[in-house]
Amino acid sequence: MKTILIPTDFSPAANNAAYYALQLGKGIKASLKLCYAITLPVESPMGQQVVWPIMDYSGLQKEANEELKKLSVELETKAGPPVHPDTDQPPVHYAAEIGSVTEVIKLMVDREKANLVVMGTSGAGLLRHFFLGSSSRDLMDHAHFPILLVPPGTVFKGIRKMAFATDLSKGDIALIHTLSIFAHAFNAEILIVHITPAGIDHGLDQEKTDAFLNEVTCKVNYPKIYYRHVKDMDVDDGLNWLTEHVTIDLLAMVHRKHHFIQRIFEGSRTKKMAGHLKLPLLVFPSESSAIL
Repeated sequence: MKTILIPTDFSPAANNAAYYALQLGKGIKASLKLCYAITLPVESPMGQQVVWPIMDYSGLQKEANEELKKLSVELETKAGPPVHPDTDQPPVHYAAEIGSVTEVIKLMVDREKANLVVMGTSGAGLLRHFFLGSSSRDLMDHAHFPILLVPPGTVFKGIRKMAFATDLSKGDIALIHTLSIFAHAFNAEILIVHITPAGIDHGLDQEKTDAFLNEVTCKVNYPKIYYRHVKDMDVDDGLNWLTEHVTIDLLAMVHRKHHFIQRIFEGSRTKKMAGHLKLPLLVFPSESSAIL
């Protein structure tokens, strides 16, 4: 069975992401694994190491697991009807581990063989710090798994159309195939979006586009795939225009690693989008194989 990992800090935004993940899990018939990272101070302000008694570790872990159990019960009892009437309720498991958020997520993904990580994009507690601090950059830059970022207040209403932003890289073909498996569970459309800035040679770009779409047709066996070219906009403006003018339920992107000098001045587009997006953002790692 597929597994969705849900890191939580028990904030409203994290809880909302967990509810979203549960409804998503029904559609793709996946089990859920809640996880909580117990972070402990390693050093004191004066530079001296702080030694924590072993009993404190076990006590904190016990308290965290109790909170996770409460949340799992809420998810299982208050989630509402399945997306499809004949879909069983996915089981909700949980575990609290000691370590940083990044360390715990990576550990749990490998241990549970999770296919997807679902997280809220902001929160009152640890996850808010996570997405604004160095941990988020580290996870996005080194994750070998896809991450679905759910904005606060997002309500799962099914997935009718998802958009995939591409620069026509050959590696994106496999990701579109992955999305087609995901989309099939919801009978959803996939909109392939290519954004080009002003001044580009549209003749050469059209040749590359035709070759890319021909390969999609040959390698991805899914009938509900469409294409849209957004011209004369940079990528950020084009994505914003897309989310404002086209009705989509989920946006998917690849987190491409820029040269470090570019990152200093520009940052990552996926990180920028995660900061202000109003719909779920599925982030694929730059080196990715089929998931879900």
